[in-house]
Amino acid sequence: MGSKRCKNPSNLHQKTSSFPDEVLEKVLGMLESHKDRSSVSLVCKDWFNAERWSRTHVFIGNCYSVTPEIVARRFPKIKSVILKGKPRFSDFNLVPENWGADIHPWLLCFAKAYPFLEELRLKRMSVSDESLEFLAMSFPNFKRISLLSCDGFSTDGLAAIATHCKNLVELDIQENGIDDRSGCWLSCFPENFTSLEILNFSNLHSEISFPSLERLVARCKSLSVLKVNKNVNLEQLQRLLIRAPWLTQLGTGAFSQELQPAQYASLENMFNNYRNLQTISGLWEANSLYLPVLYPACSELSFLNLSDAPLQCEELAQLLDHCPNLRRLWVLDTVGDKGLEAVGSSCPLLEELRVFPASPYDADIVHGVTESGFVAVSYGCPKLHYVLYFCREMTNAAVATIVQNCPDFTHFRLCIMNPGQPDHLTNEPMDEAFGSVVKSCKKLRRLALSGLLTDLTFEYIGKYAKNLETLSVAFAGSSDLGMQCVLAGCPKLRRLEIRDCPFGNSALLSGLEKYENMRSLWMSACNVTMNACRLLAKEMPRLNVEVINDEDADDCQANKVYVYRSVAGPRKDAPPFVLTL
Repeated sequence: MGSKRCKNPSNLHQKTSSFPDEVLEKVLGMLESHKDRSSVSLVCKDWFNAERWSRTHVFIGNCYSVTPEIVARRFPKIKSVILKGKPRFSDFNLVPENWGADIHPWLLCFAKAYPFLEELRLKRMSVSDESLEFLAMSFPNFKRISLLSCDGFSTDGLAAIATHCKNLVELDIQENGIDDRSGCWLSCFPENFTSLEILNFSNLHSEISFPSLERLVARCKSLSVLKVNKNVNLEQLQRLLIRAPWLTQLGTGAFSQELQPAQYASLENMFNNYRNLQTISGLWEANSLYLPVLYPACSELSFLNLSDAPLQCEELAQLLDHCPNLRRLWVLDTVGDKGLEAVGSSCPLLEELRVFPASPYDADIVHGVTESGFVAVSYGCPKLHYVLYFCREMTNAAVATIVQNCPDFTHFRLCIMNPGQPDHLTNEPMDEAFGSVVKSCKKLRRLALSGLLTDLTFEYIGKYAKNLETLSVAFAGSSDLGMQCVLAGCPKLRRLEIRDCPFGNSALLSGLEKYENMRSLWMSACNVTMNACRLLAKEMPRLNVEVINDEDADDCQANKVYVYRSVAGPRKDAPPFVLTL
């Protein structure tokens, strides 16, 4: 049956509305970007309805921006859900426990609306064992679950998933606050279970049931991703690889063990025949004696994650010599600037670099990286467009050189470890460094600031960062002017995260016309008062304005402010320490 004409009188809308409903739904169903799908739904009523009925995947960036009931009414055929919960600063323990973001109300609704649900990806959500068991029992076709930075559950919940999800294809557990009771959950997969393609339990700590894991790997002939925890030794790893020679992504266990010469030779032969790997991670306690066994398997690697392996510069350099196709690299700062020089000379195709601190809370530690390592990478890796760089010191001139060499940055997150640190050579603020970033990198979407910064940095951002979507700020700025410049000048800004900055009421209220077009604003340890928050809530009733105050906080001050748009109104599960205005 043909669809009705759109009410919009434009010729374009009249022509597009002449498509039969089935054809239009088929065409829109080919759009993968949630942004594109949201845009086409606004063209006319027919496109809205076609997009509604053809959508099978939904992304929800804030679980309190909408209710599950609203989602279910809007999209009746959803099979896959990505859902994010707590503010990102919860990663830094700035959000109290029991803040919210409970997955269970969503599961209760989805069990009625989407009994055919196949995929659930959660980030920073509270997940209980009861919820995982309910999930496993309520969706007979369930196939994929990913839990990233979630909390509240234990390995008992994983056991429920393993026991009841007969068609499970993916089980991905990363960086979660999990009660790791034992590795017996691996024995809960039925002996006739064979469908698993992705298994990642690398962040669990308990001893695992290795015989159960070995049988599981042997049965699942489609397994392409296997990432185990550090309790799996080299001998056990080899036994797993024998049973899954088709893996494309491997997370090793501990890469150190007393091996006999025959065992070493056998492991070396194993990796010599293992040439389909695209990703290697893990390598806990990596022993330089055993790293060479990996070399033959590195020729096709696109991603090398060494964030759990405190390698030294020589070890990294020798490994990278065998990785000519590397696109993504994560390392610890134990590699030093010399190690990063090796990155620059060995990885011409590199697109993403993350350098993490091995000892983030030890101010007396002597190792680390500086501006010279970053500059060396920029000279050798012209395609670099994503960086997360924790360093001990930096200069304005170095950053200017880096972005001149790599002008296509979309994500630039520079974290100088000591708050408020200036250019260590000139003792000047780091304003010109970030000014050069926003002037040179026209595609920049995400920016994280650090170092000694005045309002000039924010003036640069407001003037030049026209594609910026996420800005993270800590220990920076001089006055309200800084935040005012950003809110006035960044038309695509969606998320603004601020902590320990001198921004106050005028800065907060300057965004009245901006906040409804943003996903969220977080401000903590700034100079914002309760009266300003109440005024914001009064002027913008469609926003949720939440204040989290510590027990010893001044009644007039708003210690932590979380502002976000919502079509659901104030949330009903706010704990006593969260005041919704």
